[in-house]
Amino acid sequence: MSPPSEIPTGLPGFRLWPAALSETEQAALVAEVFAAIEAAPLYRPVTPGGRPFSVRMTNLGPLGWVSDRDGYRYQPIHPETCETWPPIPPVLLDLWDRLTGWPAPPDACLVNLYRDGAKMGLHQDRDEADHAAPVLSVSLGDTATFRIGPAEGGPNPTGKTRTFRLTSGDVCALTGPARLARHGIDRVLEGSSRLIPGGGRLNLTLRRAL
Repeated sequence: MSPPSEIPTGLPGFRLWPAALSETEQAALVAEVFAAIEAAPLYRPVTPGGRPFSVRMTNLGPLGWVSDRDGYRYQPIHPETCETWPPIPPVLLDLWDRLTGWPAPPDACLVNLYRDGAKMGLHQDRDEADHAAPVLSVSLGDTATFRIGPAEGGPNPTGKTRTFRLTSGDVCALTGPARLARHGIDRVLEGSSRLIPGGGRLNLTLRRAL
């Protein structure tokens, strides 16, 4: 299968593939993710300072990203059930192979559910062992306003941020000079999609933790 069409973003290393997944593929993937959520329930983590996230989270794959008063880290078990995480769906592994070309598969997939005004402040993905490995993100459900800016410690750390509208089925990646870019979700346009049971937006983020 040929890769989906990529559009220029004007930001080196930030790659974007609109409508990378068809409506049929999106629906099938949502069904797989919600089946996995039955085994690894969504929960609301807290920051090391004790502040609750506005999104609810779970993970897929050998490792899962967690946050609590002990800090940010990857671990092999759900923090509430103490069970291992469900496997990453094959369609996501295929996307990783086709779009990133990275020689090793992702070993973690963070699942974020945005509802009721949830958002995500600007942050960097830097808890992984090798920052050369890409980060691949899949949007499902409601449209989101995604903000991205220069990396802290980079050549232009105070440079202006830019926003992109991510709709259901879009896929983007942080690679190369954008791998440590600051990024976040300003807002979710509630009701813009009927894909997610109960409404909202699912974001699936694939990473190499080790």
